[in-house]
Amino acid sequence: MSTPSSQSPIPNPQSPPVIGVFGSGQLGRMLALASHRLGIRVHTFSPERDTPTGQVAEREICASYDDREAVRSFVRGVDAVTFEFENVPAHVAEIAREEGVAVRPGGHVLHVAQNRLREKSFLVEAGLPVTPFAPVHSLANLQTALAQLGTPAVLKTAAFGYDGKGQVKIDDPAQAAAAWQALGGQAAIVESFVAFERELSVVAARGVDDTFAAFPLVENRHINHILDVTIAPAQVSAEVAAEAERLTRRLMEVLDVVGVLCVEFFLLPEKNPRESAPSASSAFYSSGRLLINEIAPRPHNSGHWTIEGAVTSQFEQQARAVCALPLGSSEQLRPAAMVNLLGDLWTQGEPDWAALLAYPTAKLHLYGKSAARPGRKMGHVTVTAQTVDEALAIALTARASLVGR
Repeated sequence: MSTPSSQSPIPNPQSPPVIGVFGSGQLGRMLALASHRLGIRVHTFSPERDTPTGQVAEREICASYDDREAVRSFVRGVDAVTFEFENVPAHVAEIAREEGVAVRPGGHVLHVAQNRLREKSFLVEAGLPVTPFAPVHSLANLQTALAQLGTPAVLKTAAFGYDGKGQVKIDDPAQAAAAWQALGGQAAIVESFVAFERELSVVAARGVDDTFAAFPLVENRHINHILDVTIAPAQVSAEVAAEAERLTRRLMEVLDVVGVLCVEFFLLPEKNPRESAPSASSAFYSSGRLLINEIAPRPHNSGHWTIEGAVTSQFEQQARAVCALPLGSSEQLRPAAMVNLLGDLWTQGEPDWAALLAYPTAKLHLYGKSAARPGRKMGHVTVTAQTVDEALAIALTARASLVGR
């Protein structure tokens, strides 16, 4: 059987077409809701039941990703496959290809994105600017790398890390042994700790016909390594915004991504003309002020504002790209701010939703998760306004009202 590439149209699509989503969290949920508006059905596959995606999908399959027969049966019932998160085992994409089902983004994209060392190495080979790094497979590796990169630095597991999990900051070389032990001695990557001005991201879509549509560059603010606030658009120069879009487009083309992808950037401070670039890491710095921190080949938390704030949301773009449909406009309608709702808000009981909804421009999105835990993303709120300052002020005030502050 021939295997379709990421560029191939859906073979003999049903009416309406069906997207198969591996993973079943809030990203799949919002993808399903956006797909329904286009007459596209969504089936979801994950090891859990009554999931955020499963609650709104037409079909929810609960099985292990390692159950190859269950995976094969699932993909036979859909027209195209996509992923709700990047840490799905690689054989899932391969089984879909064996069954002649389009995989968007392709398995090769997952292979790069689900390992930090592969990701950083790919970016360097593509000539894209990244944080200085070194691979770590032993304590001796780590000690040598710290001698080259200097401290402070951050040691991260090579695989399965997100929202600050699987990483340890090293402020002094003497902390190397403790940091290595804290990560359990598994394959890792050590990166220079960059004194950045702010964190930014671009969410963009690429279609099967190579069309490209990027949403405006946004600013992200984190607490305890978890995204807290997104401000759209970022208050930066036009040159920085254009460079971020250019780098994102080049990455998606080189990696041959069909679907939605997010690129997270560090914005470096403006250089003092009297200062020279760091010699140990100059090869990693571009002539501009942006370094790529991480990539995510899927809709992203920092793109949730697009549901209310853009002509086409990131989730609708994903549905369009996966189904080989033309992309929509990524134009921003109004300045926006998005704030996350974490499980911490439930520590004193159910939050006061009426208090939040008393703010008429606050748009509430709850993810349908059964248990609230500290640090767990339970929902988000987006506010659009005349200015980003106004949107941010309303969003923060509305969120604060949930716990009576």
